[in-house]
Amino acid sequence: MALGAHTLVGVVGAGAMGAGVAQVVARNGHVVLLADKDAAATERAREGLVKAMAREVEKLRLTRAQADDVLARVRYLVVADTAALTGLAECGLVIEAIVEALAPKQQLFASLEHVVSRDAVLATNTSSLAVAAIGARCAVPERVIGLHFFNPVAVMPLVEVVPSLRTGPAVLASARELIAAWGKTVVVASDTPGFIVNRIARPYYGESLRMLEEGIADCATIDWALREMSGFKMGPFELMDFIGNDVNFAVTCSVFEGMFHDPRYRPALTQRRLVEAGRLGRKTMSGYYDYREGAPLPTPRTDRELGRLICDRVLAMLINEAVDALYLSVASAADIEVAMTRGVNYPKGLLAWGDEIGVATVLGRLDALQAEYGDDRYRPSRLLRMLARDGRGILA
Repeated sequence: MALGAHTLVGVVGAGAMGAGVAQVVARNGHVVLLADKDAAATERAREGLVKAMAREVEKLRLTRAQADDVLARVRYLVVADTAALTGLAECGLVIEAIVEALAPKQQLFASLEHVVSRDAVLATNTSSLAVAAIGARCAVPERVIGLHFFNPVAVMPLVEVVPSLRTGPAVLASARELIAAWGKTVVVASDTPGFIVNRIARPYYGESLRMLEEGIADCATIDWALREMSGFKMGPFELMDFIGNDVNFAVTCSVFEGMFHDPRYRPALTQRRLVEAGRLGRKTMSGYYDYREGAPLPTPRTDRELGRLICDRVLAMLINEAVDALYLSVASAADIEVAMTRGVNYPKGLLAWGDEIGVATVLGRLDALQAEYGDDRYRPSRLLRMLARDGRGILA
């Protein structure tokens, strides 16, 4: 199950993620078969790739000849039924990027197994579902692995490589080597809900929504505080609107259910209502903010004392989540730091940030919140408490 520079790669799902993966793979010299059950989706992907290559030529990142070579390496396949999957028979690697639901992914993987060779690697781009569950119906689950790219794929450097309990060590090693050869930053995550980024980032949204619901501050003020005072590129509400509230809510629900309803990951009623109302963010011109032409921009309350309260609370939750991920062996300390800075552009690694603030200070904030609310969402990680007791830093 070796993956090399000449591997024929299949990508199933021609939406934004699948098309982005196909672009990255083709730019790195592979022939790519981009498949979708919808002919219109493959045509949109083709048009999008043509435009993307035109931008690369315009920005002098590629010559016209190089761009044409990339376009020529992507071939399009309409798979209206499982029989049409035979078009992927020669692929040494197939990356799935279809709807984020377990049953369709399981069905696709079981079907692909009857088409590709026994040595082919089957990868899922799931952002939060269990890789082991996706490969559960496969006769050779050892060749199933998670390759979680981030959107937009062509721009974002991080890929979370996620082996399941059944993934073969040779498949893991080969996948890591290949993704790194594509110029991506590779981190390895255990097959736990949300992996690294989508697990650790949950409080950025969840605690901000909690403060909004409590009336502590409005969206604009919370966004202002976390942008201007803590250095995040985007505030949580503008980021949720950018991602799509339906997507963000679905990931939150997936992690919450996967973690057996741990209150740390509890979804917010406010976001659920926005999704039910069709206010999905920028793509519907309405979410936490109004994006229609001429709509007034809300003015944040630029009270630095209030801003500090907001930042302290969100940061304590984020650092606690990162520490707990380290404690529970979700990933190494180095991969946690890289994942959060390269995957979601956090201004600092959360473990180093915790050391900068002080472990005892972070623990004190969490203990105070848990005492005030009586809610286990604020319970400190055992590792955080141990480090504070021993007077040690997280990365020491």
